[in-house]
Amino acid sequence: MSLRLSTVILPYRRWHEGSRAAWVRAEELGFHTGYTYDHLSWRSFRDGPWFGAIPTLTAAAAVTDRMRLGTLVTSPNFRHPVTLAKELISLDDISGGRVTLGIGAGGTGFDATALGQEPWTPRERADRFAEFVPLLDRLLTEDAVSYEGDVYAAHEARNIPGCVQRPRLPFAVAATGPRGLRLAARHGQAWVTTGDPRLYENGTPEQSVQAIRGQAEKLADACAELGRDVTELDRILLTGFTPDRSRPLESLDAFVDFAGRHAELGFTEIVIHWPIPGSDFAADQKVFERIAMEAPAQLR
Repeated sequence: MSLRLSTVILPYRRWHEGSRAAWVRAEELGFHTGYTYDHLSWRSFRDGPWFGAIPTLTAAAAVTDRMRLGTLVTSPNFRHPVTLAKELISLDDISGGRVTLGIGAGGTGFDATALGQEPWTPRERADRFAEFVPLLDRLLTEDAVSYEGDVYAAHEARNIPGCVQRPRLPFAVAATGPRGLRLAARHGQAWVTTGDPRLYENGTPEQSVQAIRGQAEKLADACAELGRDVTELDRILLTGFTPDRSRPLESLDAFVDFAGRHAELGFTEIVIHWPIPGSDFAADQKVFERIAMEAPAQLR
């Protein structure tokens, strides 16, 4: 399988002041999927413009025809499975069945406290995620769902007519720990990683590749426990969070080398950030577009 190249477009600009143009251009460049972050605010962008993921993807669906669309990632931090399912079914319908849900347990950022709650511990996040994913799976595949769990509940929640994609839109599960990897193995159509965050500051690219190889091996073990072939899952690497940082976007050759090393680990999709001047995701737009147009052919 050829390595697919996708992009993530952060929702930090007004739709008619650059955001729309980026989504249209992303399809013109041939990206497989255009993703966006599903946060209420994020890191250094907190005190500036930031728009909602689902409305942004809905607008993107209206100005694109072929490119898939998705979140990287949605989490339980401020989402409830019942309301999220309704929005996803609507988005899948509007896009003609082009939606992928990137989904993860969430973290301790601004989303974790925006609704007035105390940040959850890692165990609490894992507990919620373990309920969130199976319930969302049911809501997207069954016409009516009733459920009473430790955290979430649904009472005769209706989701007719369901997703355009059958039996539901695909889940790309972000996980590195054992419980999350088991959820990816059971419910995912893809697995997502950003690498090992402990290596970001002082690690080396070689150490990062080794750490990601270890994550992939644990995913294979989780699949084996369930009797599932790990090759049924796509493997997605969201770049920008390994010790390489932005260096792979400095030239076409640098990117092909970076992507090739990860393709050898079994990755089927590499996601690069749309350039944002003056941020951690700053990059030369011309080089970025050359990578989009020329790198996939070199990675077949």
